[in-house]
Amino acid sequence: MALLLPSALPQPLPQPASPEQLEQLAADLRAAGLMPLRSSGELEQLAADAFVYSPVLQPLLNGLRAQLGVRASSSEEVLAVAAACARHGVSLTLRGAGTGNYGQAVPLAGGLVLELSAMNRLRHVEAGTGVFIAEAGILLADLEQQLQARGRELRLLPSTVRSASLAGYLAGGSSGIGSLRWGFLRDPGHLLELEIVTLEAEPRLLQLDATAAQAVNHAYGCNGIITAVTMASAAAVPWQQLVLEFQAWEPALEAAQQLPATALLLNALCALEASVARLLPWPQGCPAASADGHRLLVLAAPDALPALEALLPRWGARLIWQAPQGQSRGIPLRELCWNHTTLHARAHDPAFTYLQLLLPQPEAPVLSALRKRWGDDLLWHLEAVRAQGQQRLACLPLVRWRGREHLQTLIEHACDLGCLLFNPHAITVEDGGLGGVDAEQVAAKALYDPSGLLNPGKLRGWLER
Repeated sequence: MALLLPSALPQPLPQPASPEQLEQLAADLRAAGLMPLRSSGELEQLAADAFVYSPVLQPLLNGLRAQLGVRASSSEEVLAVAAACARHGVSLTLRGAGTGNYGQAVPLAGGLVLELSAMNRLRHVEAGTGVFIAEAGILLADLEQQLQARGRELRLLPSTVRSASLAGYLAGGSSGIGSLRWGFLRDPGHLLELEIVTLEAEPRLLQLDATAAQAVNHAYGCNGIITAVTMASAAAVPWQQLVLEFQAWEPALEAAQQLPATALLLNALCALEASVARLLPWPQGCPAASADGHRLLVLAAPDALPALEALLPRWGARLIWQAPQGQSRGIPLRELCWNHTTLHARAHDPAFTYLQLLLPQPEAPVLSALRKRWGDDLLWHLEAVRAQGQQRLACLPLVRWRGREHLQTLIEHACDLGCLLFNPHAITVEDGGLGGVDAEQVAAKALYDPSGLLNPGKLRGWLER
């Protein structure tokens, strides 16, 4: 197996902009009524995300930042920025809320960073279908609140829902809360249309239909500047937060396998072995985890509760806490799952990192084989998802960092056992999860960013073309 952990930045990268290029670019921005950002504090703030989760990426990305920044609040301003960058040959990296984990928005070659948080309007919600159009920089929490007021909700959310932006999630994320019901962001039917700006001497404002938009979906902003998104929503459900506790891991795993196959309406299911559960903060009123208290965190529709409680005795489980979503005090369950689990564990021990694996079925033999070889260097955290129409378990184990060679060998072992790797220690779009070059993404970059100035270094297919 090829080495999966980068030891250097991808090549070739554009040269950083010269002082002359920067001055000309800044003059063009000011002429368009935009204020260039130059202070080291502002540029540092616009460069970092949660890549510190990865001890592989940290030494590669630390200290990298743009040479200039700018904030845009409209499509017209984005067009002006794109024209200026194309005119002067300056690379452009897009920035939302900066909640990514893999350095998606870290500039590898300096240039300009374009921050879009002021593009935050919900433009339209179709009354009959719930299809909505929202601007790129809207925070998911704000979007969720506005949809809830209309009886709708987002189908998919990251655990960073309170701080992540819509286009950032679309360009850099793939799954999350809701994936148990709705699968992944790239599954057909979620993204219906994109409004993008091209990076050309005369930039275009384009409306891409669902088919054309797929090439820009999960592309790290490498092949188009997303300014607005049209997506499907779901009818709002008053989800109930439930914490189930098990005295042994095997029945907890069995419940995680079987509950998604029932007729219960569930929106999320997260399984944590006791050693992970003990590292997490819990909502007010929820007991702290004990040494042998393995837990399932569940978001369920209210009418699912009676049937769910009737199933618990078969696994020797009990319901130890419940509260309506949005009405509990302290941390909500949505911020104990997905990558928030790693965040909380690292608060106890910054040496923890993690992996992202889709487990083969049946899952128990693979987990057993990994535990037998790696022991407590792997701590189990599972998330129920729907992949290509089938209920599956994704594994986001906490991993004790013992060096690159140790992590590489662990990854190879997991892949040899049939796990599908979504590598959180990779820099490029392809190596982070696609597994290979997506020719449509590369073709879209040729159409919309012919000089290769958008987020250079992150699309391996472009570098290898």
